[in-house]
Amino acid sequence: MSKTAPGTAKVPKSDPNGDPADASNRIKDPDDWTTGGEPMTGAQASYLKTLSEQAKDPDAFDPDLDKADASKRIDALRRETGKG
Repeated sequence: MSKTAPGTAKVPKSDPNGDPADASNRIKDPDDWTTGGEPMTGAQASYLKTLSEQAKDPDAFDPDLDKADASKRIDALRRETGKG
């Protein structure tokens, strides 16, 4: 068993892409979310409505989207409106 010397921090290993080894902290694809099929959150609905208004695309807001689809639509609208 290896020990870290007192006063030193253990440096995380990296994956081949240079990202931290702790993949649990990475952003997951919405299609892989375990709760992605649940209704979108209130925050998602509010942000999606705002972005759809800014993009002058009221049809982009659909109150029946699930969390995963809302996230994907938000990402697309952020790119379209220059917010992301």
